[in-house]
Amino acid sequence: MGRFIVIVLDGFGVGYTDDVMEVRPQDLGANTFQHILMKVPGLKLPTLERMGVMNALGSESKEMKYSPKATYGVSGLMHFGADTFQGHQEIMGTKPKRPKIQPFSKVIDRVYEALISAGYKVEYVGDKLKFLLVNGCVTVADNLEADLGQIYNLTAALDLIDYQEVLKIGRVVRGAVDVSRVIPFGGKKVTVDDIFKAVEIKEDKYIGINAPKSGVYNETYQVIHLGYGVNSETQAPTILGRAGIPVVLLGKVADIVENRYGTSIPCVDTEKVMKFTIEAIEGTNDGFICTNVQETDLSGHAEDPYRYAEKLTVADKYIGEIIKYMNKEDILVIMADHGNDPTIGHSHHTREKVPVLVHGSNFKKGFIGYRGSLSDVGATVVDYFGLKGLENGQSFL
Repeated sequence: MGRFIVIVLDGFGVGYTDDVMEVRPQDLGANTFQHILMKVPGLKLPTLERMGVMNALGSESKEMKYSPKATYGVSGLMHFGADTFQGHQEIMGTKPKRPKIQPFSKVIDRVYEALISAGYKVEYVGDKLKFLLVNGCVTVADNLEADLGQIYNLTAALDLIDYQEVLKIGRVVRGAVDVSRVIPFGGKKVTVDDIFKAVEIKEDKYIGINAPKSGVYNETYQVIHLGYGVNSETQAPTILGRAGIPVVLLGKVADIVENRYGTSIPCVDTEKVMKFTIEAIEGTNDGFICTNVQETDLSGHAEDPYRYAEKLTVADKYIGEIIKYMNKEDILVIMADHGNDPTIGHSHHTREKVPVLVHGSNFKKGFIGYRGSLSDVGATVVDYFGLKGLENGQSFL
C-alpha cells in the first residue's frame, strides 16, 4: 500500500451531461474547460495536459494536445442537479437520493413542532414571510446563496450558545425536512440583532439571513453540512479511518465530509491548500488524502474565465510538484464534482461531465471508460486499501 491522493478541481466540467434538458435546461451548452480555453487562448497546463485533460475534453487547443500516455476517463453525475456538497458525498461513496426543493415557508410549522418536541424554545419571526428563532440565538431560514429552495441555514450567535448545541438543533431540523442540505453554522462577536439586520427576502418566497452581512464568518466561524440521505458509515473516510488508515481532508471537502477518525483542514486559497497537500504527502507513507481546490468554483460563480484560468495554472503547477513526491505504489486522481461555466450566462453551477485523470506507475495507459457515478473514485480508493463497505460505486483499480 501507499498513498491514494484525490484532488477535486471544484466546478471543472468538460461538457454538459446527456440529461441536462430534463434536469437543468439552463445549463444546455455548458462546457467549463472548453469555454475557458476559448476565452484564454494562450492557456497552457502542462501537468494536466500530460495526465490527459484534453483526452477527457475530447478536443485540442492550439496550446494543449491529447496525451498518448494518459490514463483517463470521464464521469457523469449521479446526484441531482450540480452541487458541491452532494458531489463530494457521491465521490466518497454515497448513492444520491432525490431531495425536495421547497422554500422554508412550506415546512416551517413542521420544523417548529419538531423543535418544540425536542425541548427548545421556538419563536416565529417576520411578517408575511417568517423564519424561526430558537433559544433566542439561532435562526432557521432559507439559504439565499445557493440555488433557492435546496438548503436551510441555521445562523447562530456563538457567544450565546455552544456550537455543539447548534449542531443538535440542526440535526432536529435535518430530521424534519427533505431538502438537500441543512447547514448549522455560527460565529462569535455577533449579536442576534446583527443577524436580524441581515434578513433578506428573494422572489417573495424565500426569507433568510445574508450570511456575510451578518458577520458570522468573521470570528471563530464553525460549520457542518448535514446532507439528505447521507450515511457516513458507508463512506470512504469512515471505512478507512475505522481500519486505522490515515485520512486527511483539505480545503472545502474538510467542511462538508465527515472525517471523525482523520484530520480535516479547511482552506480556500489555492496555493495554500496545495502546499497543505504536499505536507500531508510528506507526513505519511500510506493513507488517503483528498483536496478540494475551491477557487476554481468561486471563479465560475464570479463569471470570470480569466481568474479561473489563473487558479487552474496555480493548481497545475502544484500537481506537477505532487507527482514528484509520489512513489511507485501511490495513485493520484484529478477530478471534479460538477461544472461551473463562467460563460454560460448565470452564476450558478452547471451540470457537466467531469474528467477523471489518473497517475500511477501500475496503471495501464488509455481510457478507463465512462463512469456512471463519481462514487467510482471512492470505490477505487477503498479497493486500493483492500476494504469494502461503500454504499455506491464500481472500482476501476
